[in-house]
Amino acid sequence: MARMAGLVLAVLLAYTAMAAANFNQEFDITWGDGRGKILENGQLLTLTLDRTSGSGFQSKHEYLYGKIDMQLKLVPGNSAGTVTAYYLSSQGPTHDEIDFEFLGNVTGEPYTLHTNVFTQGQGQREMQFRLWYDPTKEFHTYSILWNPKHIIFMVDDLPIRDFRNLEGKGISFPKNQPMRLYSSLWNADDWATQGGRVKTDWSHAPFSASYRGFRADACVLAAGGRTRCGAAVGTDAAPGSGAAAAAASGTWYNQELDLTRQQRMRWVQSKYMIYNYCTDPKRFPQGVPAECSM
Repeated sequence: MARMAGLVLAVLLAYTAMAAANFNQEFDITWGDGRGKILENGQLLTLTLDRTSGSGFQSKHEYLYGKIDMQLKLVPGNSAGTVTAYYLSSQGPTHDEIDFEFLGNVTGEPYTLHTNVFTQGQGQREMQFRLWYDPTKEFHTYSILWNPKHIIFMVDDLPIRDFRNLEGKGISFPKNQPMRLYSSLWNADDWATQGGRVKTDWSHAPFSASYRGFRADACVLAAGGRTRCGAAVGTDAAPGSGAAAAAASGTWYNQELDLTRQQRMRWVQSKYMIYNYCTDPKRFPQGVPAECSM
């Protein structure tokens, strides 16, 4: 009986992950004075930036582990100075955070994809990539897989970065703080493009980014501080308990990169990574962070 229940749970979790969620049900537009809009019966969300303000949204739910997918189409044309941020974050001075940031560029030049991981309020773990396609022409899927062993960043299901849990070596890892999903479009021309040398050209405003295809196969924080894994299932687990329901599904909760996907990640990093904090000793005069040597 228990085996059958586990199988049914796995099927339900897989099913809920397949269908794209409705933005009206999953997100609140939190700032921008009307510059963020939910359209097409909840299947499309747009953010806009002009000289007065940008805009942003956040998830209604908090997640403690999961696989989060979002399709984005970024600001086209001259996007220099703009940043489209898409990230998971908890709150407070010792917050955890998992970042995708897309740094705009002048027309014809590639976007920079900026990634970072914060643990206990400490970041400085940046890796940056040049995108190998035009992210403004079509929607592309950007995924965060966060489980007790790994944080894996993916682009169109291609892994580009794997931040491993090395707590046994004394390196902190996000595991206890539920995080919301946030996204924003804002002006950062003091640093975003060529170190701030290229400023936002407001003659091209308003700038707009689009979102669709949100999926969260995740453990959601529920009443009483418990986590519910698979909203349609209603299975609860105490925070930090290992989210037994998610483990029963045998998918993202235990997922690691096999040899083939590790090789693909290394290929992306060898061809398209333009910055790695682990290879920047000038920035860390006392030595690069410990995980870099593991």
